[in-house]
Amino acid sequence: MKPISINLTVPASWAELSDKQLRYIFSLFAMEFNADEIKALALLRFSGCKVIARHNGSSFLLKHGKQFFTIKALTLAEVLPQLGWLDELPPQPVRLAKIRRHRALAADFQGVPFEVFIVVENLFQGYLSTNDEALLVDLAKVLYPGLSGTLTASERVSVFYWVAALKQMLARRFADFFQPLAQDNNLLGSSPNIGAQLQESVDAQIRALTKGDITKEREILSLDTWRALTELNAQAKEFKQLNAQIHASK
Repeated sequence: MKPISINLTVPASWAELSDKQLRYIFSLFAMEFNADEIKALALLRFSGCKVIARHNGSSFLLKHGKQFFTIKALTLAEVLPQLGWLDELPPQPVRLAKIRRHRALAADFQGVPFEVFIVVENLFQGYLSTNDEALLVDLAKVLYPGLSGTLTASERVSVFYWVAALKQMLARRFADFFQPLAQDNNLLGSSPNIGAQLQESVDAQIRALTKGDITKEREILSLDTWRALTELNAQAKEFKQLNAQIHASK
């Protein structure tokens, strides 16, 4: 058989995935394939290959365009690290642009009202605490205004990945404000008082922004999320610096 050369091109990061590719990846996550299976299936799909047959468990007959070729399973395994970035949360939030014709909010929440961010934060923390997937559906209805009804498993996964990546990015950007919680106040645990804890956290944030002036609450809630978090981060940094000065003077 005459040897052939085929260049397989695949995305190099989460940011390069199209909406269709994102849907495919989230569907694989929803079907609970293991990490290597997901990368192998993604490699074949993204490179335009189709598995025609398997030979003795050690090689595959693939079709790429009009060409057929055989590839060893070991060779395929050696390529999988090129998709190793699928093992991690996206460094920048990614999401499906639409769910049933309903457009998503800005992926990074710039320009999104702070009030919406608070709702998303509470629903996400509630899901982490309870694993109640109904909360992911509620999240989707906030993230995709006008959306109603249920979600597919892959759509629920997509919502989780969006918010998890968003939180991770904001924690890096506003590191003074997003501090790790003390063990006894861990909102990710199974505390029966999580609702009260979340409400206390929200109230504290609003008090910090209004500086106790309740007439400004509506104005604060309508602020751009990034503007509100910038102010909260600055206040947190000033508080830490003041504490450091007090301890240094003792």
